[in-house]
Parts: sequence; structure tokens; C-alpha cells
Amino acid sequence: MTPGRLSRLLSGWLVLLATALSGVLPAAAQERRPLRIEITEGVIEPLPFAIAPFIAKGQGADKLAEDIVAVVTADLVGTGLFREIPRSAHIGRVTAFDSPVRFADWQAINAQALVTGAVTVVSGGRLAVEFRLFDVFAGRPLGDGLRFSGRASGWRRMAHKVADAVYSRITGEGPYFDSRVAFIAESGPKNARVKRLAIMDYDGANPRFLTDGRDLVLAPRFAPDGERILYTSYETGRPRIYLLDLGTGRRRALDDQPGTMTFAPRFSPDGRKVAFSLERAGNTDIYEMDLATGRRTRLTAAPSIETAPSYSPDGKWIVFESDRTGTQQLYVMPAAGGDPRRISRGSGRYATPVWSPQGDHIAFTKQSRGRFHIGVMRTDGSEERLLTSSFLDEGPTWSPNGRVVMFTRETPGANGAAAIYSVDLTGRNLRRVPTPGAASDPAWSPLLR
Repeated sequence: MTPGRLSRLLSGWLVLLATALSGVLPAAAQERRPLRIEITEGVIEPLPFAIAPFIAKGQGADKLAEDIVAVVTADLVGTGLFREIPRSAHIGRVTAFDSPVRFADWQAINAQALVTGAVTVVSGGRLAVEFRLFDVFAGRPLGDGLRFSGRASGWRRMAHKVADAVYSRITGEGPYFDSRVAFIAESGPKNARVKRLAIMDYDGANPRFLTDGRDLVLAPRFAPDGERILYTSYETGRPRIYLLDLGTGRRRALDDQPGTMTFAPRFSPDGRKVAFSLERAGNTDIYEMDLATGRRTRLTAAPSIETAPSYSPDGKWIVFESDRTGTQQLYVMPAAGGDPRRISRGSGRYATPVWSPQGDHIAFTKQSRGRFHIGVMRTDGSEERLLTSSFLDEGPTWSPNGRVVMFTRETPGANGAAAIYSVDLTGRNLRRVPTPGAASDPAWSPLLR
């Protein structure tokens, strides 16, 4: 998909662009015919949708139903592509999950999409959530209804799954709400900052610490299975890479040769290898390690600093940053090593590149004219676009579907406290991600299994 474009044929649904004069659909737009949505860099009028109160069954289901509806709504509205029609404006009422929908009632309030659902609490602390999605102006369901079940304590995940299904059916893009973010939780004064490895839901809910804060930790990275995390720790007084198993809590150092420092790790797409930087005697190069055997392979051999490697999704290429020309720039080389090719072409310094999950873009940090930016470019360096501009923006990470980028932002006057932000691939919908305190170095997980 080209940058800044999202195209999807929908039956009877229309997103009005900046040239629209009102939120009411003209008669011609209500024809029962496929319409094409074009999401570009322009101002977009979000698609209006209604979500009816979910039918609640069983003890405690009323509260769970309200909470689930709130999470689904927040997920969709948070994309910037949807606008909720508030419940106070609803004319139609849904009294049973399988009852027929009076589409005229929802057309009257200009709802383009309607979500209905039911929440059932059963014995043993189990929960079932089912939903249906309707194309209001076409007067028909958009796909079959879906049902999710599990422990009641996992209700937030089920809500994210509902929102993912709605999002994907309307946009044609992959889901991303049912995912997690690893990050560095920061506390204390700037000259004595405590940094702990932490994890949370993609929307900032359910945060928990993974390290105790006694040692400086940096740069977490998820494995493709979402169950392991690489990170850099200064536990021994020098940077060293550790591998943490989220299920068992066990961790191990990956490389501890005397006289070396290791940092900036990244998993290969199959999760079997790790690319990382190794510094020895003042020289930094990129190495690859086989996790099963511990065998280490040197991929670059230059007197410059080579760091921040990131694999392409097919595992054939690695993008990295190097100052071999005198300033930080981005290069691509075969995953097995070989002659690198410079892809950054603009003025300024480029750093922290990361390949998108679709393989068609590379996100990066750019420093130019005293400002920091998060940007994206094609894998050959063409079509560079800057998504943000700030006092300090750095360290991008992609959502599982490649639609959104998270990053760290620091602003003057905040005592050096960092925060996590997200921005759409088009450069729209800049949002701060809620965290318990200062936070940095986000790493977005794959979709949960």
C-alpha cells in the first residue's frame, strides 16, 4: 500500500473529505453501490458509527457489557478514522442479540455502521462475547457475527478482538488492538533516573514491571512469537543483551565475552537469530547470533560505528545506521552480510531504522536543523516523509498492521521526562499513550495469540 493511502471497497459507506460541507450524507451518496474510501494526507471526516448497548446475561454481566463497549469504542475512535454517535442520539433500540435491525432508525441519525453485541457470564468465571456489524445504508450485515470466549478476567482482550474485527472489516486492513507494548518506565530526578523494563496493553492498560529498577535497562524488543523480549542492561556496569521469557520469567545473557559491549538487539523474523551491535577496542560492528547454538557471525567490518540493525520481514535484508560517511545515515545490506547500500538521501542525521511489518516502508529518527522527527521512507530510500517534528522524537516502533508508529518524545520544561506517543502513517492523529509515569523506548508486540 502506498504511503498515506488506504483503499477499500465498501457497500454504501462514505468517508467525507475536507471538501465536504456537512456531516449529512447527500441523497446521491446513499445509493446502494460500492464506494471507495481514499485516506490521504488531507483532513478526513471520520466515519460515523453507532454501537448499541450490548445485551447482558448472567451475574455481573451488566458492568462487563458496559466496560467492553467502552473499550471497543475507544479503540475505534482512537484511530482517528471513526466517530461515535453518542447513545443519547440513538432512536433505535436493540433488545435481543438476534432481533432484526430497524435500519431506518439508524439511517436517521446518519450512522454508517452499527455494532451490536451480547455479553454472557457463565459458571466458573467464564465469559462469552459475541457481536454483529451492519452496513446501515445497505441494510445488511457486513460479514458473519463472531463469538469470543475465555476467562472473565480477560474481558479487555475480548473487547480488543471485537474492535479488531470491526476495524478490519471496515478498512480492509489488518488488526492491531489486541497487542502489547514493552517500554522503559522512568522515575526519579533527571540526574538519578530509575529505569525499569515494563509491559502494558497497546492502549496503556494493565501496566506491570518486569525488572526491579536496580540496574539501568534500555531498548526492549519483542520476539515474533510475542513471548520473549530482548533488552540491554547495565547490570555489570557495561551494556549487555539479555533474553527474557515472559511466560517463565527466566532470563539469560546472550553474549558476555571479555572486553566487549553488546547492545541494540533485534530478532530475525523467524525468531531463531538476533542481530546486534558489538563494541570491541573502540570499534562497533553488527553481528548475528544463532539462539540455539550461540554461534556468532560478524556481518560488518568497518572502522565506523554500525548499529541499530533491523531485519526485513522476509529475513533477506538488514537496515542499519552507520557514520561511515561522517554522519549518521541509513544503509541496507543482505542479511548474511555484504556490501551495504546507502538509502537515506536528505540532509540531516538518520538513526534507529525499523522495517515495517508489510516490508514496504522503513521508519526512522531524523535530526535536522535543530529538530527531531519520526519519518518513513520506501525501502530504497524514496518517498521520504516526516510524520512528526519536536524538541526530541526518537525510536519508532510499528503496530502489527503497519498503520501506526509509536515513539518516544521529550519536551523542554518537563524535567527531562519522556512520554510515549503514536502517530498514523499519514502523519495524522498524533496521540499521547497513557503510562503510569514517564516512559520511553516503546516496542510494539505482534498480535497476541
